[in-house]
Amino acid sequence: MRIATAIYTLVMAIWLGSQMAIGYIAAPVLFSQLADRTLAGELAGAMFSVMAWVSLACGAYLLLYLTAIKRRGVFRSSVFWLVTFMLCITAISHFGIQPLLAQLKHDAHPLPVMESAFHDRFALWHGVSSGLYLLQTLLGVALVIVQNCGKPSGKKL
Repeated sequence: MRIATAIYTLVMAIWLGSQMAIGYIAAPVLFSQLADRTLAGELAGAMFSVMAWVSLACGAYLLLYLTAIKRRGVFRSSVFWLVTFMLCITAISHFGIQPLLAQLKHDAHPLPVMESAFHDRFALWHGVSSGLYLLQTLLGVALVIVQNCGKPSGKKL
């Protein structure tokens, strides 16, 4: 059980850390360093896609762990609900909004989407996606804080 708990803590750190690294370090660096904004967008999109799969895997492990530890009491756990909301945001973004953005890019071809008639719709959905990413990150911060509140040993679930 100690190994599962250690993995739980590591997975939580990987999830939040990679979320922050991709969204708030790597993607902005791409846009600031690459002259071709279309290329920067494509690379950032690829990283966000990988991040979505990392999020799904991390969230699934956390939910399985919490369910195994808490059993029926899992639904009374704020940590459980934070993880669930984070997973829902990932699913909405990756399986809902990202395909819509990809379709808008495809429809704009051969022009870059930001130079096309689809600019406003793309900007709107990109803004929604960015807002959800920020919300997910804030929920991740709350997850770490709530998880470690209470006992100095950090064993509160």
